Amino acid sequence: MTVSSAVDCRVHLSLRVGRGTRRTHVAVTAVDCRASQSMASSDRLSQLKAFDDTKAGVKGLVDAGVAAVPPIFHHPPDPHAVAPAGAVTIPVVDLADGRADLVAQVRAAAESVGFFQVVNHGVPGELLAETLASARRFHEAPAEARRPYYTRDPARRVRYQSNVDLFRSPAANWRDTLFLEPSPEEEIPPACRPAMPEFARQVRELGRRLLGLLSEAMGLDAGYLERDAGCLDGGEGVPVGCHYYPPCPEPEKTLGMTRHSDPCFLTVLLQDGVGGLQALVGGSSWVDVPPVPGAFVVNVGDLLQLVSNDRFRSVEHRVVAMSPAAGARVSVACFFRPTGDAADTRAYGPIDATTPRYRSVTVTEFMGYHRNKGLDGRSALGHFRLQL
Repeated sequence: MTVSSAVDCRVHLSLRVGRGTRRTHVAVTAVDCRASQSMASSDRLSQLKAFDDTKAGVKGLVDAGVAAVPPIFHHPPDPHAVAPAGAVTIPVVDLADGRADLVAQVRAAAESVGFFQVVNHGVPGELLAETLASARRFHEAPAEARRPYYTRDPARRVRYQSNVDLFRSPAANWRDTLFLEPSPEEEIPPACRPAMPEFARQVRELGRRLLGLLSEAMGLDAGYLERDAGCLDGGEGVPVGCHYYPPCPEPEKTLGMTRHSDPCFLTVLLQDGVGGLQALVGGSSWVDVPPVPGAFVVNVGDLLQLVSNDRFRSVEHRVVAMSPAAGARVSVACFFRPTGDAADTRAYGPIDATTPRYRSVTVTEFMGYHRNKGLDGRSALGHFRLQL
């Protein structure tokens, strides 16, 4: 239901109630309102289907010269302010520091802001540059080259789509994504083959190092989260999301990515120099996560907050829409969570907690709930929290 139709229904209702035939007219107005809602819902669904059927994503709209953001992408104003520059900073952790210092820095970041960036991580700069370039090449190729990969079938290991929750979320985001589950190289789009397999391999090794630091930050053996908790069970690969945020003619009306938290243990993100990523620190204000040359952005996921029993924070974050002057934004995210049979069979709950705050859950159940509810501004964690 649009904002205007909601206002019309409220005005109609108040006028009818003010006249003598209260019961009859209220009933008629309720029917009118339901009809209006049904028509608005049907119209929105038609618009979503028409957009999805192009199989060209938001990039297709931009290529067609759209001058105004379509209503299906309109987001309401966010109640949280953007923090002034420098008021809160996202920590930058130098992985060349001594072990004790590293553990302390990672612990402080995971317990407070839930985000940090890492430098001196060992992944070559040339590979980072080629990874971003290959993601851009895919998304900026002609629509005819992208369409064969467009699908909403979650069983497909290579999936190109715009808005994974397009038909479930209140508003669509100004973003397209190429998802790459661990796949044979020949299934990967040609534009991405030179870099993505090696990038995923090296980032997986970086993720193992980070899980070791986080294990020690919880007072556990360095191998606990990987070996004992099974955070990487299920295979040798790591799921990758290649995100593309086209320039937007009216960036104030939409978002590149709405506020959300990640349904995994850990996310390791490579972003280009455009900016736009923001974290909701303290639940009160949006804080920029500025591009740092050669750095990865690391954020705690929902499952790590769950197993740490709220010690580590999975913080909501978003991406603002890019203005035409800023140009397109590209980022490549790696999600650390069990895959395959391990996702179905192993249950995860708080580790060594005297008073657990969450019930145990499999990754498949958690992911299913997160997927079905869509990006509606609510964390999936609340569904699994125990009533103490």
